[in-house]
Formats: sequence, structure tokens, C-alpha cells
Amino acid sequence: MAKRDYYEVLGVGKTASDDEIKKAYRQIAIKYHPDRNPDDKNAEEKFKEAAEAYSVLSDPQKRQQYDQFGFDGPGMGGFGGFGGGFSMDDIFSMFGDVFGGRGGFGGFGGFGGRQRAQHRGSDLRLKVRLSLQEVATGVTKKFKLKKDVACPHCHGSGAANGSGSETCPMCHGQGYTVRTVRSILGMMQTQGECPTCHGEGTVIKNKCSECRGTGIVKGEEVVEISIPAGVSEGMVVNVPGKGNAGQHNGINGNIQVFIEEERNDTFIRDGQNLLYNLLLDFPTAALGGEVEIPTLGDKKKKVKIEAGTQPGKTLRLEDEGLPAVQGYGRGKGDIIVNISVYVPQTLNRQEKETLEQLRQSENFQGDAMTKRSIFDKFKNYFS
Repeated sequence: MAKRDYYEVLGVGKTASDDEIKKAYRQIAIKYHPDRNPDDKNAEEKFKEAAEAYSVLSDPQKRQQYDQFGFDGPGMGGFGGFGGGFSMDDIFSMFGDVFGGRGGFGGFGGFGGRQRAQHRGSDLRLKVRLSLQEVATGVTKKFKLKKDVACPHCHGSGAANGSGSETCPMCHGQGYTVRTVRSILGMMQTQGECPTCHGEGTVIKNKCSECRGTGIVKGEEVVEISIPAGVSEGMVVNVPGKGNAGQHNGINGNIQVFIEEERNDTFIRDGQNLLYNLLLDFPTAALGGEVEIPTLGDKKKKVKIEAGTQPGKTLRLEDEGLPAVQGYGRGKGDIIVNISVYVPQTLNRQEKETLEQLRQSENFQGDAMTKRSIFDKFKNYFS
């Protein structure tokens, strides 16, 4: 089934404010909340779909990339990512404030069979500077990162000598506790994360002395990160599962790679196009000829210059520019050549004499030629 547009999912326009997006999401979350719709798979899917849409549109950076690239944003994996290991508990932990509290619809059936919480490691942020050539082809970079890794002594469990864990005495393995409160609607049940086991349902009796029961320690890891071709300054490439390790063999965080571009001495980037300034000598501009234009590869491309070429004229080398990010947009941009004519600052005696002779020629008197052209057009109009 094809993904629906996130704005369509929440029923808001593309110019909706943050408050409008939050209000729309809350209304849908209330309508399809699993407590109100027990054992209703369709409602659960709509609830997750709305949560994914909100995870993108409520984040200014993700929203900007979604508006620009849709679901094909660089390395985003669909942005929300609730299909890849996220549970209902993750949604509640991320957006509980929108509901007014985690599981805040007690009394509509409860979550007796929901999954226990898994700890998720935090994300890491990196900056990478790319040359224009690397942007054009894409590149794989290696980084040696200091990060949280699974404890080698307990293999990430947090328990000493393989002693394992035992059922939490507070929640009896459920991962959450339930309490009954009186409200204007009568007695209602609310449930929240168990304060003893923090949602895991188990507790460690004999903690590992190396990691003190967390299951993680500080370590280093060499990570290879693939940067797709066509990225630009300010983009963020998300690398899932390569961030800090989660406690007790939980879910690894991600790495967010912020793109920076190195200055290029030959080209100026304009989206997928590259601008090149060709400084043409006067004889070639006047007589015509052939010049070589550099490209992003090792080869240069020959271009014909017509006689009488004027400064400011542009030439276009099609498909010699940058590719689109992950195929989103047209295939490749162009190299746009802007022609300038070189005027020497110093002349020897012979050059000066030659130019003085040329200056007397009507063909070299630009202002006179312009006036004559206008006069001829005016005369022809009345003839």
C-alpha cells in the first residue's frame, strides 16, 4: 500500500502552523487510540500513520526536507520510521505530551498485551565537508567514533556472570502500573511506565561491575557512511542503527550527518547547475574559434565560439552538472558558461599603435554602431 502524503494524513494544508498540526494530530490520535479501539488493527494502523506524519511535520528540519524531496529525502528511510522496529510504546514515549500523558485514555480497555519497553540509544551528530567532485559522484566516508557500545563483560545484558534478570516485583512483568482515579466521568484507570523497571518488566539482581548494570560502556567504533550523490549544504543524511547502543541490549540510536560543501575554484553551484566564468580573449571573441571548458570529470569539453560573441552571452553544456539526490528531480543539471572578454591592463608600443588604428574604424566604434542601428530601424519604420 502506497504511503499517503503526511499533510493529507493529518488533514491540514502545507502552510499549516505548528499549533494547527499538533491540534490535528491530537484529534486523530484520540479518535484512533488503541484504548478506544481494542483489537482494531485498522485503527491501530491509522494511529501509527498519524504518529509518523506528526514526527515529520512537527520537526522544522524534517518538514523542510519533506516539503523539498517528499519521501525520497536523503537517507531518511521515510522519515518517521515506525515500521522499522518502533512499537506503540515508542510512540507514547515520543509524543505522550500531545495526549496529555502516556496512555492517558485508561478506562477504554487498557494495554494488557502491549510490548515491553526497549531502551533506545541516543543519536550521534557528525559534520562532513565534501568536495564538488564527491557531491557529483557520492562517496563513502570512514569515521572513528567514540560512542556507547554493548558491554563486552555482560554482552549488553547488564547482569553479572550471566545471572540474568528476574520479574519486576512492582509491575509483575507488565512493564507498566495501573492506578484508578476519580474524575467527572466516574472512576477511570490510567497507566504509566513502571518506576522500578522503567517499562522493561524485569530487574537485574546482580549488576555487572563493569557497566554497573546498564549494559553499555564507552568505546570506539569505525563506521562507514555512504553519502548519496547530489546532496547539498545544510542537508542531513540519517544513518539508522549506527548511533549509541541502547541499555540492556536495546535499540541503537542513529547518526545524523550534516553536509557542508567545500569552496570550488572553478565552478559556482546553483542547485543542480554549475556556473563557469569563461574569460575570453578579444581576438577569439571577434573572430570566433574554439575553446575548452572544464567539466567535473578529467576531460574538458570543446565549445565553438561564434565570431562577434559579446560579453554576457551564455552557453549551456547539457547534462554536465550535478545529479539529483536519490533520483528525485531531473537526471542531471547543466554547466552554464558565462562569457566575459579579457581587456589587458598594460600594452606595449606596437599594441597601442594597432589599437589606435582600429579605433578609427567605424566597425570598432560601438556607440556609433548602436546609434546607426537605431537610426536605420527608425528610418525603415517610416519607409
